[in-house]
Amino acid sequence: MSELPLELLVGGVGLAIGLVIFFFLWQAEDKAVVRESLRQLDGYEVENLRDQELLVPLADRAFKPVLAGLTGLGRRFTPVGYVDQVKLKLVRAGNASADAADRFLAIRVITVALVPVWFIVHYGVAPLGMEGMLNHAIFGMVAFALIVGPDAILNRNVEERQYRLRIQLPDVMDLLVISVEAGLGFEQAIDRVVQSVPGPLSEEFGRMLGETRAGSTRADAMRAMEQRTDVPELRSFVMAILQADTFGVSIGRVLRSQADEMRIKRRQLAQERAMKAPVKMMVPMVFCIFPALFVVVIGPAIINIRDNFSS
Repeated sequence: MSELPLELLVGGVGLAIGLVIFFFLWQAEDKAVVRESLRQLDGYEVENLRDQELLVPLADRAFKPVLAGLTGLGRRFTPVGYVDQVKLKLVRAGNASADAADRFLAIRVITVALVPVWFIVHYGVAPLGMEGMLNHAIFGMVAFALIVGPDAILNRNVEERQYRLRIQLPDVMDLLVISVEAGLGFEQAIDRVVQSVPGPLSEEFGRMLGETRAGSTRADAMRAMEQRTDVPELRSFVMAILQADTFGVSIGRVLRSQADEMRIKRRQLAQERAMKAPVKMMVPMVFCIFPALFVVVIGPAIINIRDNFSS
């Protein structure tokens, strides 16, 4: 008889907790239904301010004010012209969205702000147990990575995309030659390349076609593509096409000569990278492989010499 009230009490508490959870889930479901209904009213005016705010996604309401504050802080303390350089590098890296520069500046502010946090953590909260220059060197390397890291990653992305453009250009030129010699016009051949060959070069050609269809001239669209990419081989291709349009030279002959030249340049680029490989291998060999090799080869001899002198 004494255990029955305890069981009833536990059951009542469990029932109450279940009812509370059900109530909150029901409220959340109703709010979700309201948000979905408000989103469907695309062409109607919503007078309630709170309902208008519910139309905005949660990510925009939560993170956009923080992003705007960090972006404003980054613009205030960056050098003159730095934001324009970041925007140009983002375009060359293939990220031409409107808020890409703002996100980069926000990340830049966060990484710089983490430097004093890393100082407190490294020397105060969680010391590594190291002393002397090694401890300071670890702090310096991490702080240097936090300060220079975003710019280095952005520059690396630009270089990788430019390398992909240079590698892909000869194959695209061959397809352009085949398409033009088969009877297609230059714009139709470019459109065929965009549909057939995926990659960053096709994206640039597609944007160039979009600009020409929007009313821009072919020369202006191609010059804008050349400025966005900043690739010497693509600049040579643009100049050859513009000169062919100016002097009335056959586009097919120009494209064939450009294809042969691009293929030679790609072979030279591969040979150049192959010649640079031994030089780049010297640093890991000197600092990583040679010390271990010296320990294995010379270590036993040093031990024997020391034993002979000690005896």
